[in-house]
Amino acid sequence: MIRLERVAAPDVPWAELDDAPDRTVAQTRACLDFLVETQGAEPVLARVLHGTDPVGWFGGAMVRRFGLRILGSPLRGWTTAAMGFVLDPGVDRAAATEALGRFAFGELRCVHLEVADRACRDGDRPPTGFHVGHLPGWELDLQRDDDALLAAMKPNGRRDVRRALRNGIVVEEVDPTAPGDFVAEYYAQVAAAFAKRGRTPTYPPERVAALLRHLGPTGHLLVLRARTPDGEPAATGIFPGLPGGTAEFWMGASVRAHQHLLPNEALMWSALRAWRDRGAARMNFGGGGSYKAKYGGEPHRLPQFRRSRPAVLEHARAALLRARHLRP
Repeated sequence: MIRLERVAAPDVPWAELDDAPDRTVAQTRACLDFLVETQGAEPVLARVLHGTDPVGWFGGAMVRRFGLRILGSPLRGWTTAAMGFVLDPGVDRAAATEALGRFAFGELRCVHLEVADRACRDGDRPPTGFHVGHLPGWELDLQRDDDALLAAMKPNGRRDVRRALRNGIVVEEVDPTAPGDFVAEYYAQVAAAFAKRGRTPTYPPERVAALLRHLGPTGHLLVLRARTPDGEPAATGIFPGLPGGTAEFWMGASVRAHQHLLPNEALMWSALRAWRDRGAARMNFGGGGSYKAKYGGEPHRLPQFRRSRPAVLEHARAALLRARHLRP
């Protein structure tokens, strides 16, 4: 039987795990430190054992809400990518998730657990006793040259990228360890985009600053700014990722007055090539949004598993997400 054994952070082989093919940037130590600061979370790291044999690792974080312990890997609203497991080939991920439930409700005394594991695929056997949701989106294979990346796009994607370049949009890489006024610039663009829908951003600017501060020194964060031919800021984008693994579109925004120049398309084109050159295998476009399909990715549905004890908390969770305008 598979079981989990909690391990202190200093005893985790971080560098070895970061080279694993099923590793995500959200599982790295820097990202867990980001969750400690922004969510008041307690990292939970555990060795996965089959009998007495080590077969992988789990990474997540625990928070306390209304005095109750909740384990997320990740939780909705954390603005992190999928977390879950790093497992040896052939290990049953559903069985590992079932073991995680026993660990969470037993040793950790949690009342709720959520996990989204990048290596899980829609159609795999779901873990027994868990509710299953899905995060739809697109993933693009980055292991190809510029011509092949363009050829993989929808016709409107190729057209818009080429028009953006003809319009003179220039994309520059921002040093996340010395970002200057980038956070304020980015957040103003995001706030304007939310305001168009009568809403406000779901996270404060301090979270953006924390992301840059924790992930910036690791080399696992790409920060981009697009400028007009006159040098005015036109769009911004944030892309965490891992060489050899998945790059993620965390969030982006643009200045409405410059959108006719297609700065978002130029920025995304630069991000695809930059992460390809850094060695990422694929780009995940960060959930739904039909406009993302034009960049040529394949449809992808990430299973999200959750379980509560007692079961009434499942209903409370759905009500809370509806109040925050998030999809259950």
